[in-house]
Amino acid sequence: MKAEIALHLWDRLWQQYRARVSYAQVYEQMILQAGGTVANDHIAFRSLRLNIDTPEGKQNLGIEYLASVAEALGYTAAGEYIFPAQKLYARHYQHPEQEQYDLPKLFISELIVEELPEAIASLIYQTVSDASLGWAMPSNATNPTDIDLIVDRLQGVFTRPWSPPKQSVVEEVNRVTQYGAWVLLHGYAVNHFTGYVNRQHTLQYPDIETTANGLATLGVPMKAQIEGSLEVGLRQTATHAVKEIVTVIDDVTGELMQIPWTYAYYEIAERYPVEAAGKKVLFDAFLGQNAQHLFEMTRKVSS
Repeated sequence: MKAEIALHLWDRLWQQYRARVSYAQVYEQMILQAGGTVANDHIAFRSLRLNIDTPEGKQNLGIEYLASVAEALGYTAAGEYIFPAQKLYARHYQHPEQEQYDLPKLFISELIVEELPEAIASLIYQTVSDASLGWAMPSNATNPTDIDLIVDRLQGVFTRPWSPPKQSVVEEVNRVTQYGAWVLLHGYAVNHFTGYVNRQHTLQYPDIETTANGLATLGVPMKAQIEGSLEVGLRQTATHAVKEIVTVIDDVTGELMQIPWTYAYYEIAERYPVEAAGKKVLFDAFLGQNAQHLFEMTRKVSS
């Protein structure tokens, strides 16, 4: 039952995401028109390692919060990654029924707010202090109607649970950590989905190079490099991030206003066999160095 709920939830989030990220639609159409299959390697989420006071007591806004959802769906932690320069920490989660239900891995990262300059950490804390959190997984769900109701509830987790930030706060935080500014604006919204090249099953796009080149030919702006190598078991690249109109608070009037900002990119990944315990197995984890470069794809550039 948990795996089925997860499957429906990720499909709901995919539909939301692909409506916002046109490059994902281009990828989907390109692969399907070539007679291939669209499969998802992993979904990435961002968060803040920061405790706030809520009516229910202290609540951590980081991996701890999103992991509670993942674990309720049957996922377990399978790897951890540290990014000192960006002051980030991440874990990836896998589901024991991953193959049976075609469930993606989850890559959940968090900004270690206490390691930021005190003034920036304070601005972040003030912005998210009114976060409204909370969800519960019913223990007696037994039919498809129950699944829909549960997915409706869980889908609400993957939004921004605090009020819109002030424009000056977003800009000031962005000067120190573009990741932090992104989370203030988008909260727990999907950061990216990942097309799984191994599962495309099309002669036209047999590997990550042909897939990236195909997207570029269709006018999709792509990352200049492909990260990783065959030897380490994973190669990844991504589109540029789409830009959206986001809501912030005008510092002068206190009114809501809209400004352009980056949202999400679409990633593609190809996995390769590596030596493990004396035999070749498909690499099923992540590489910190790859992720470090991909984090930067949401950096806001001047208009």
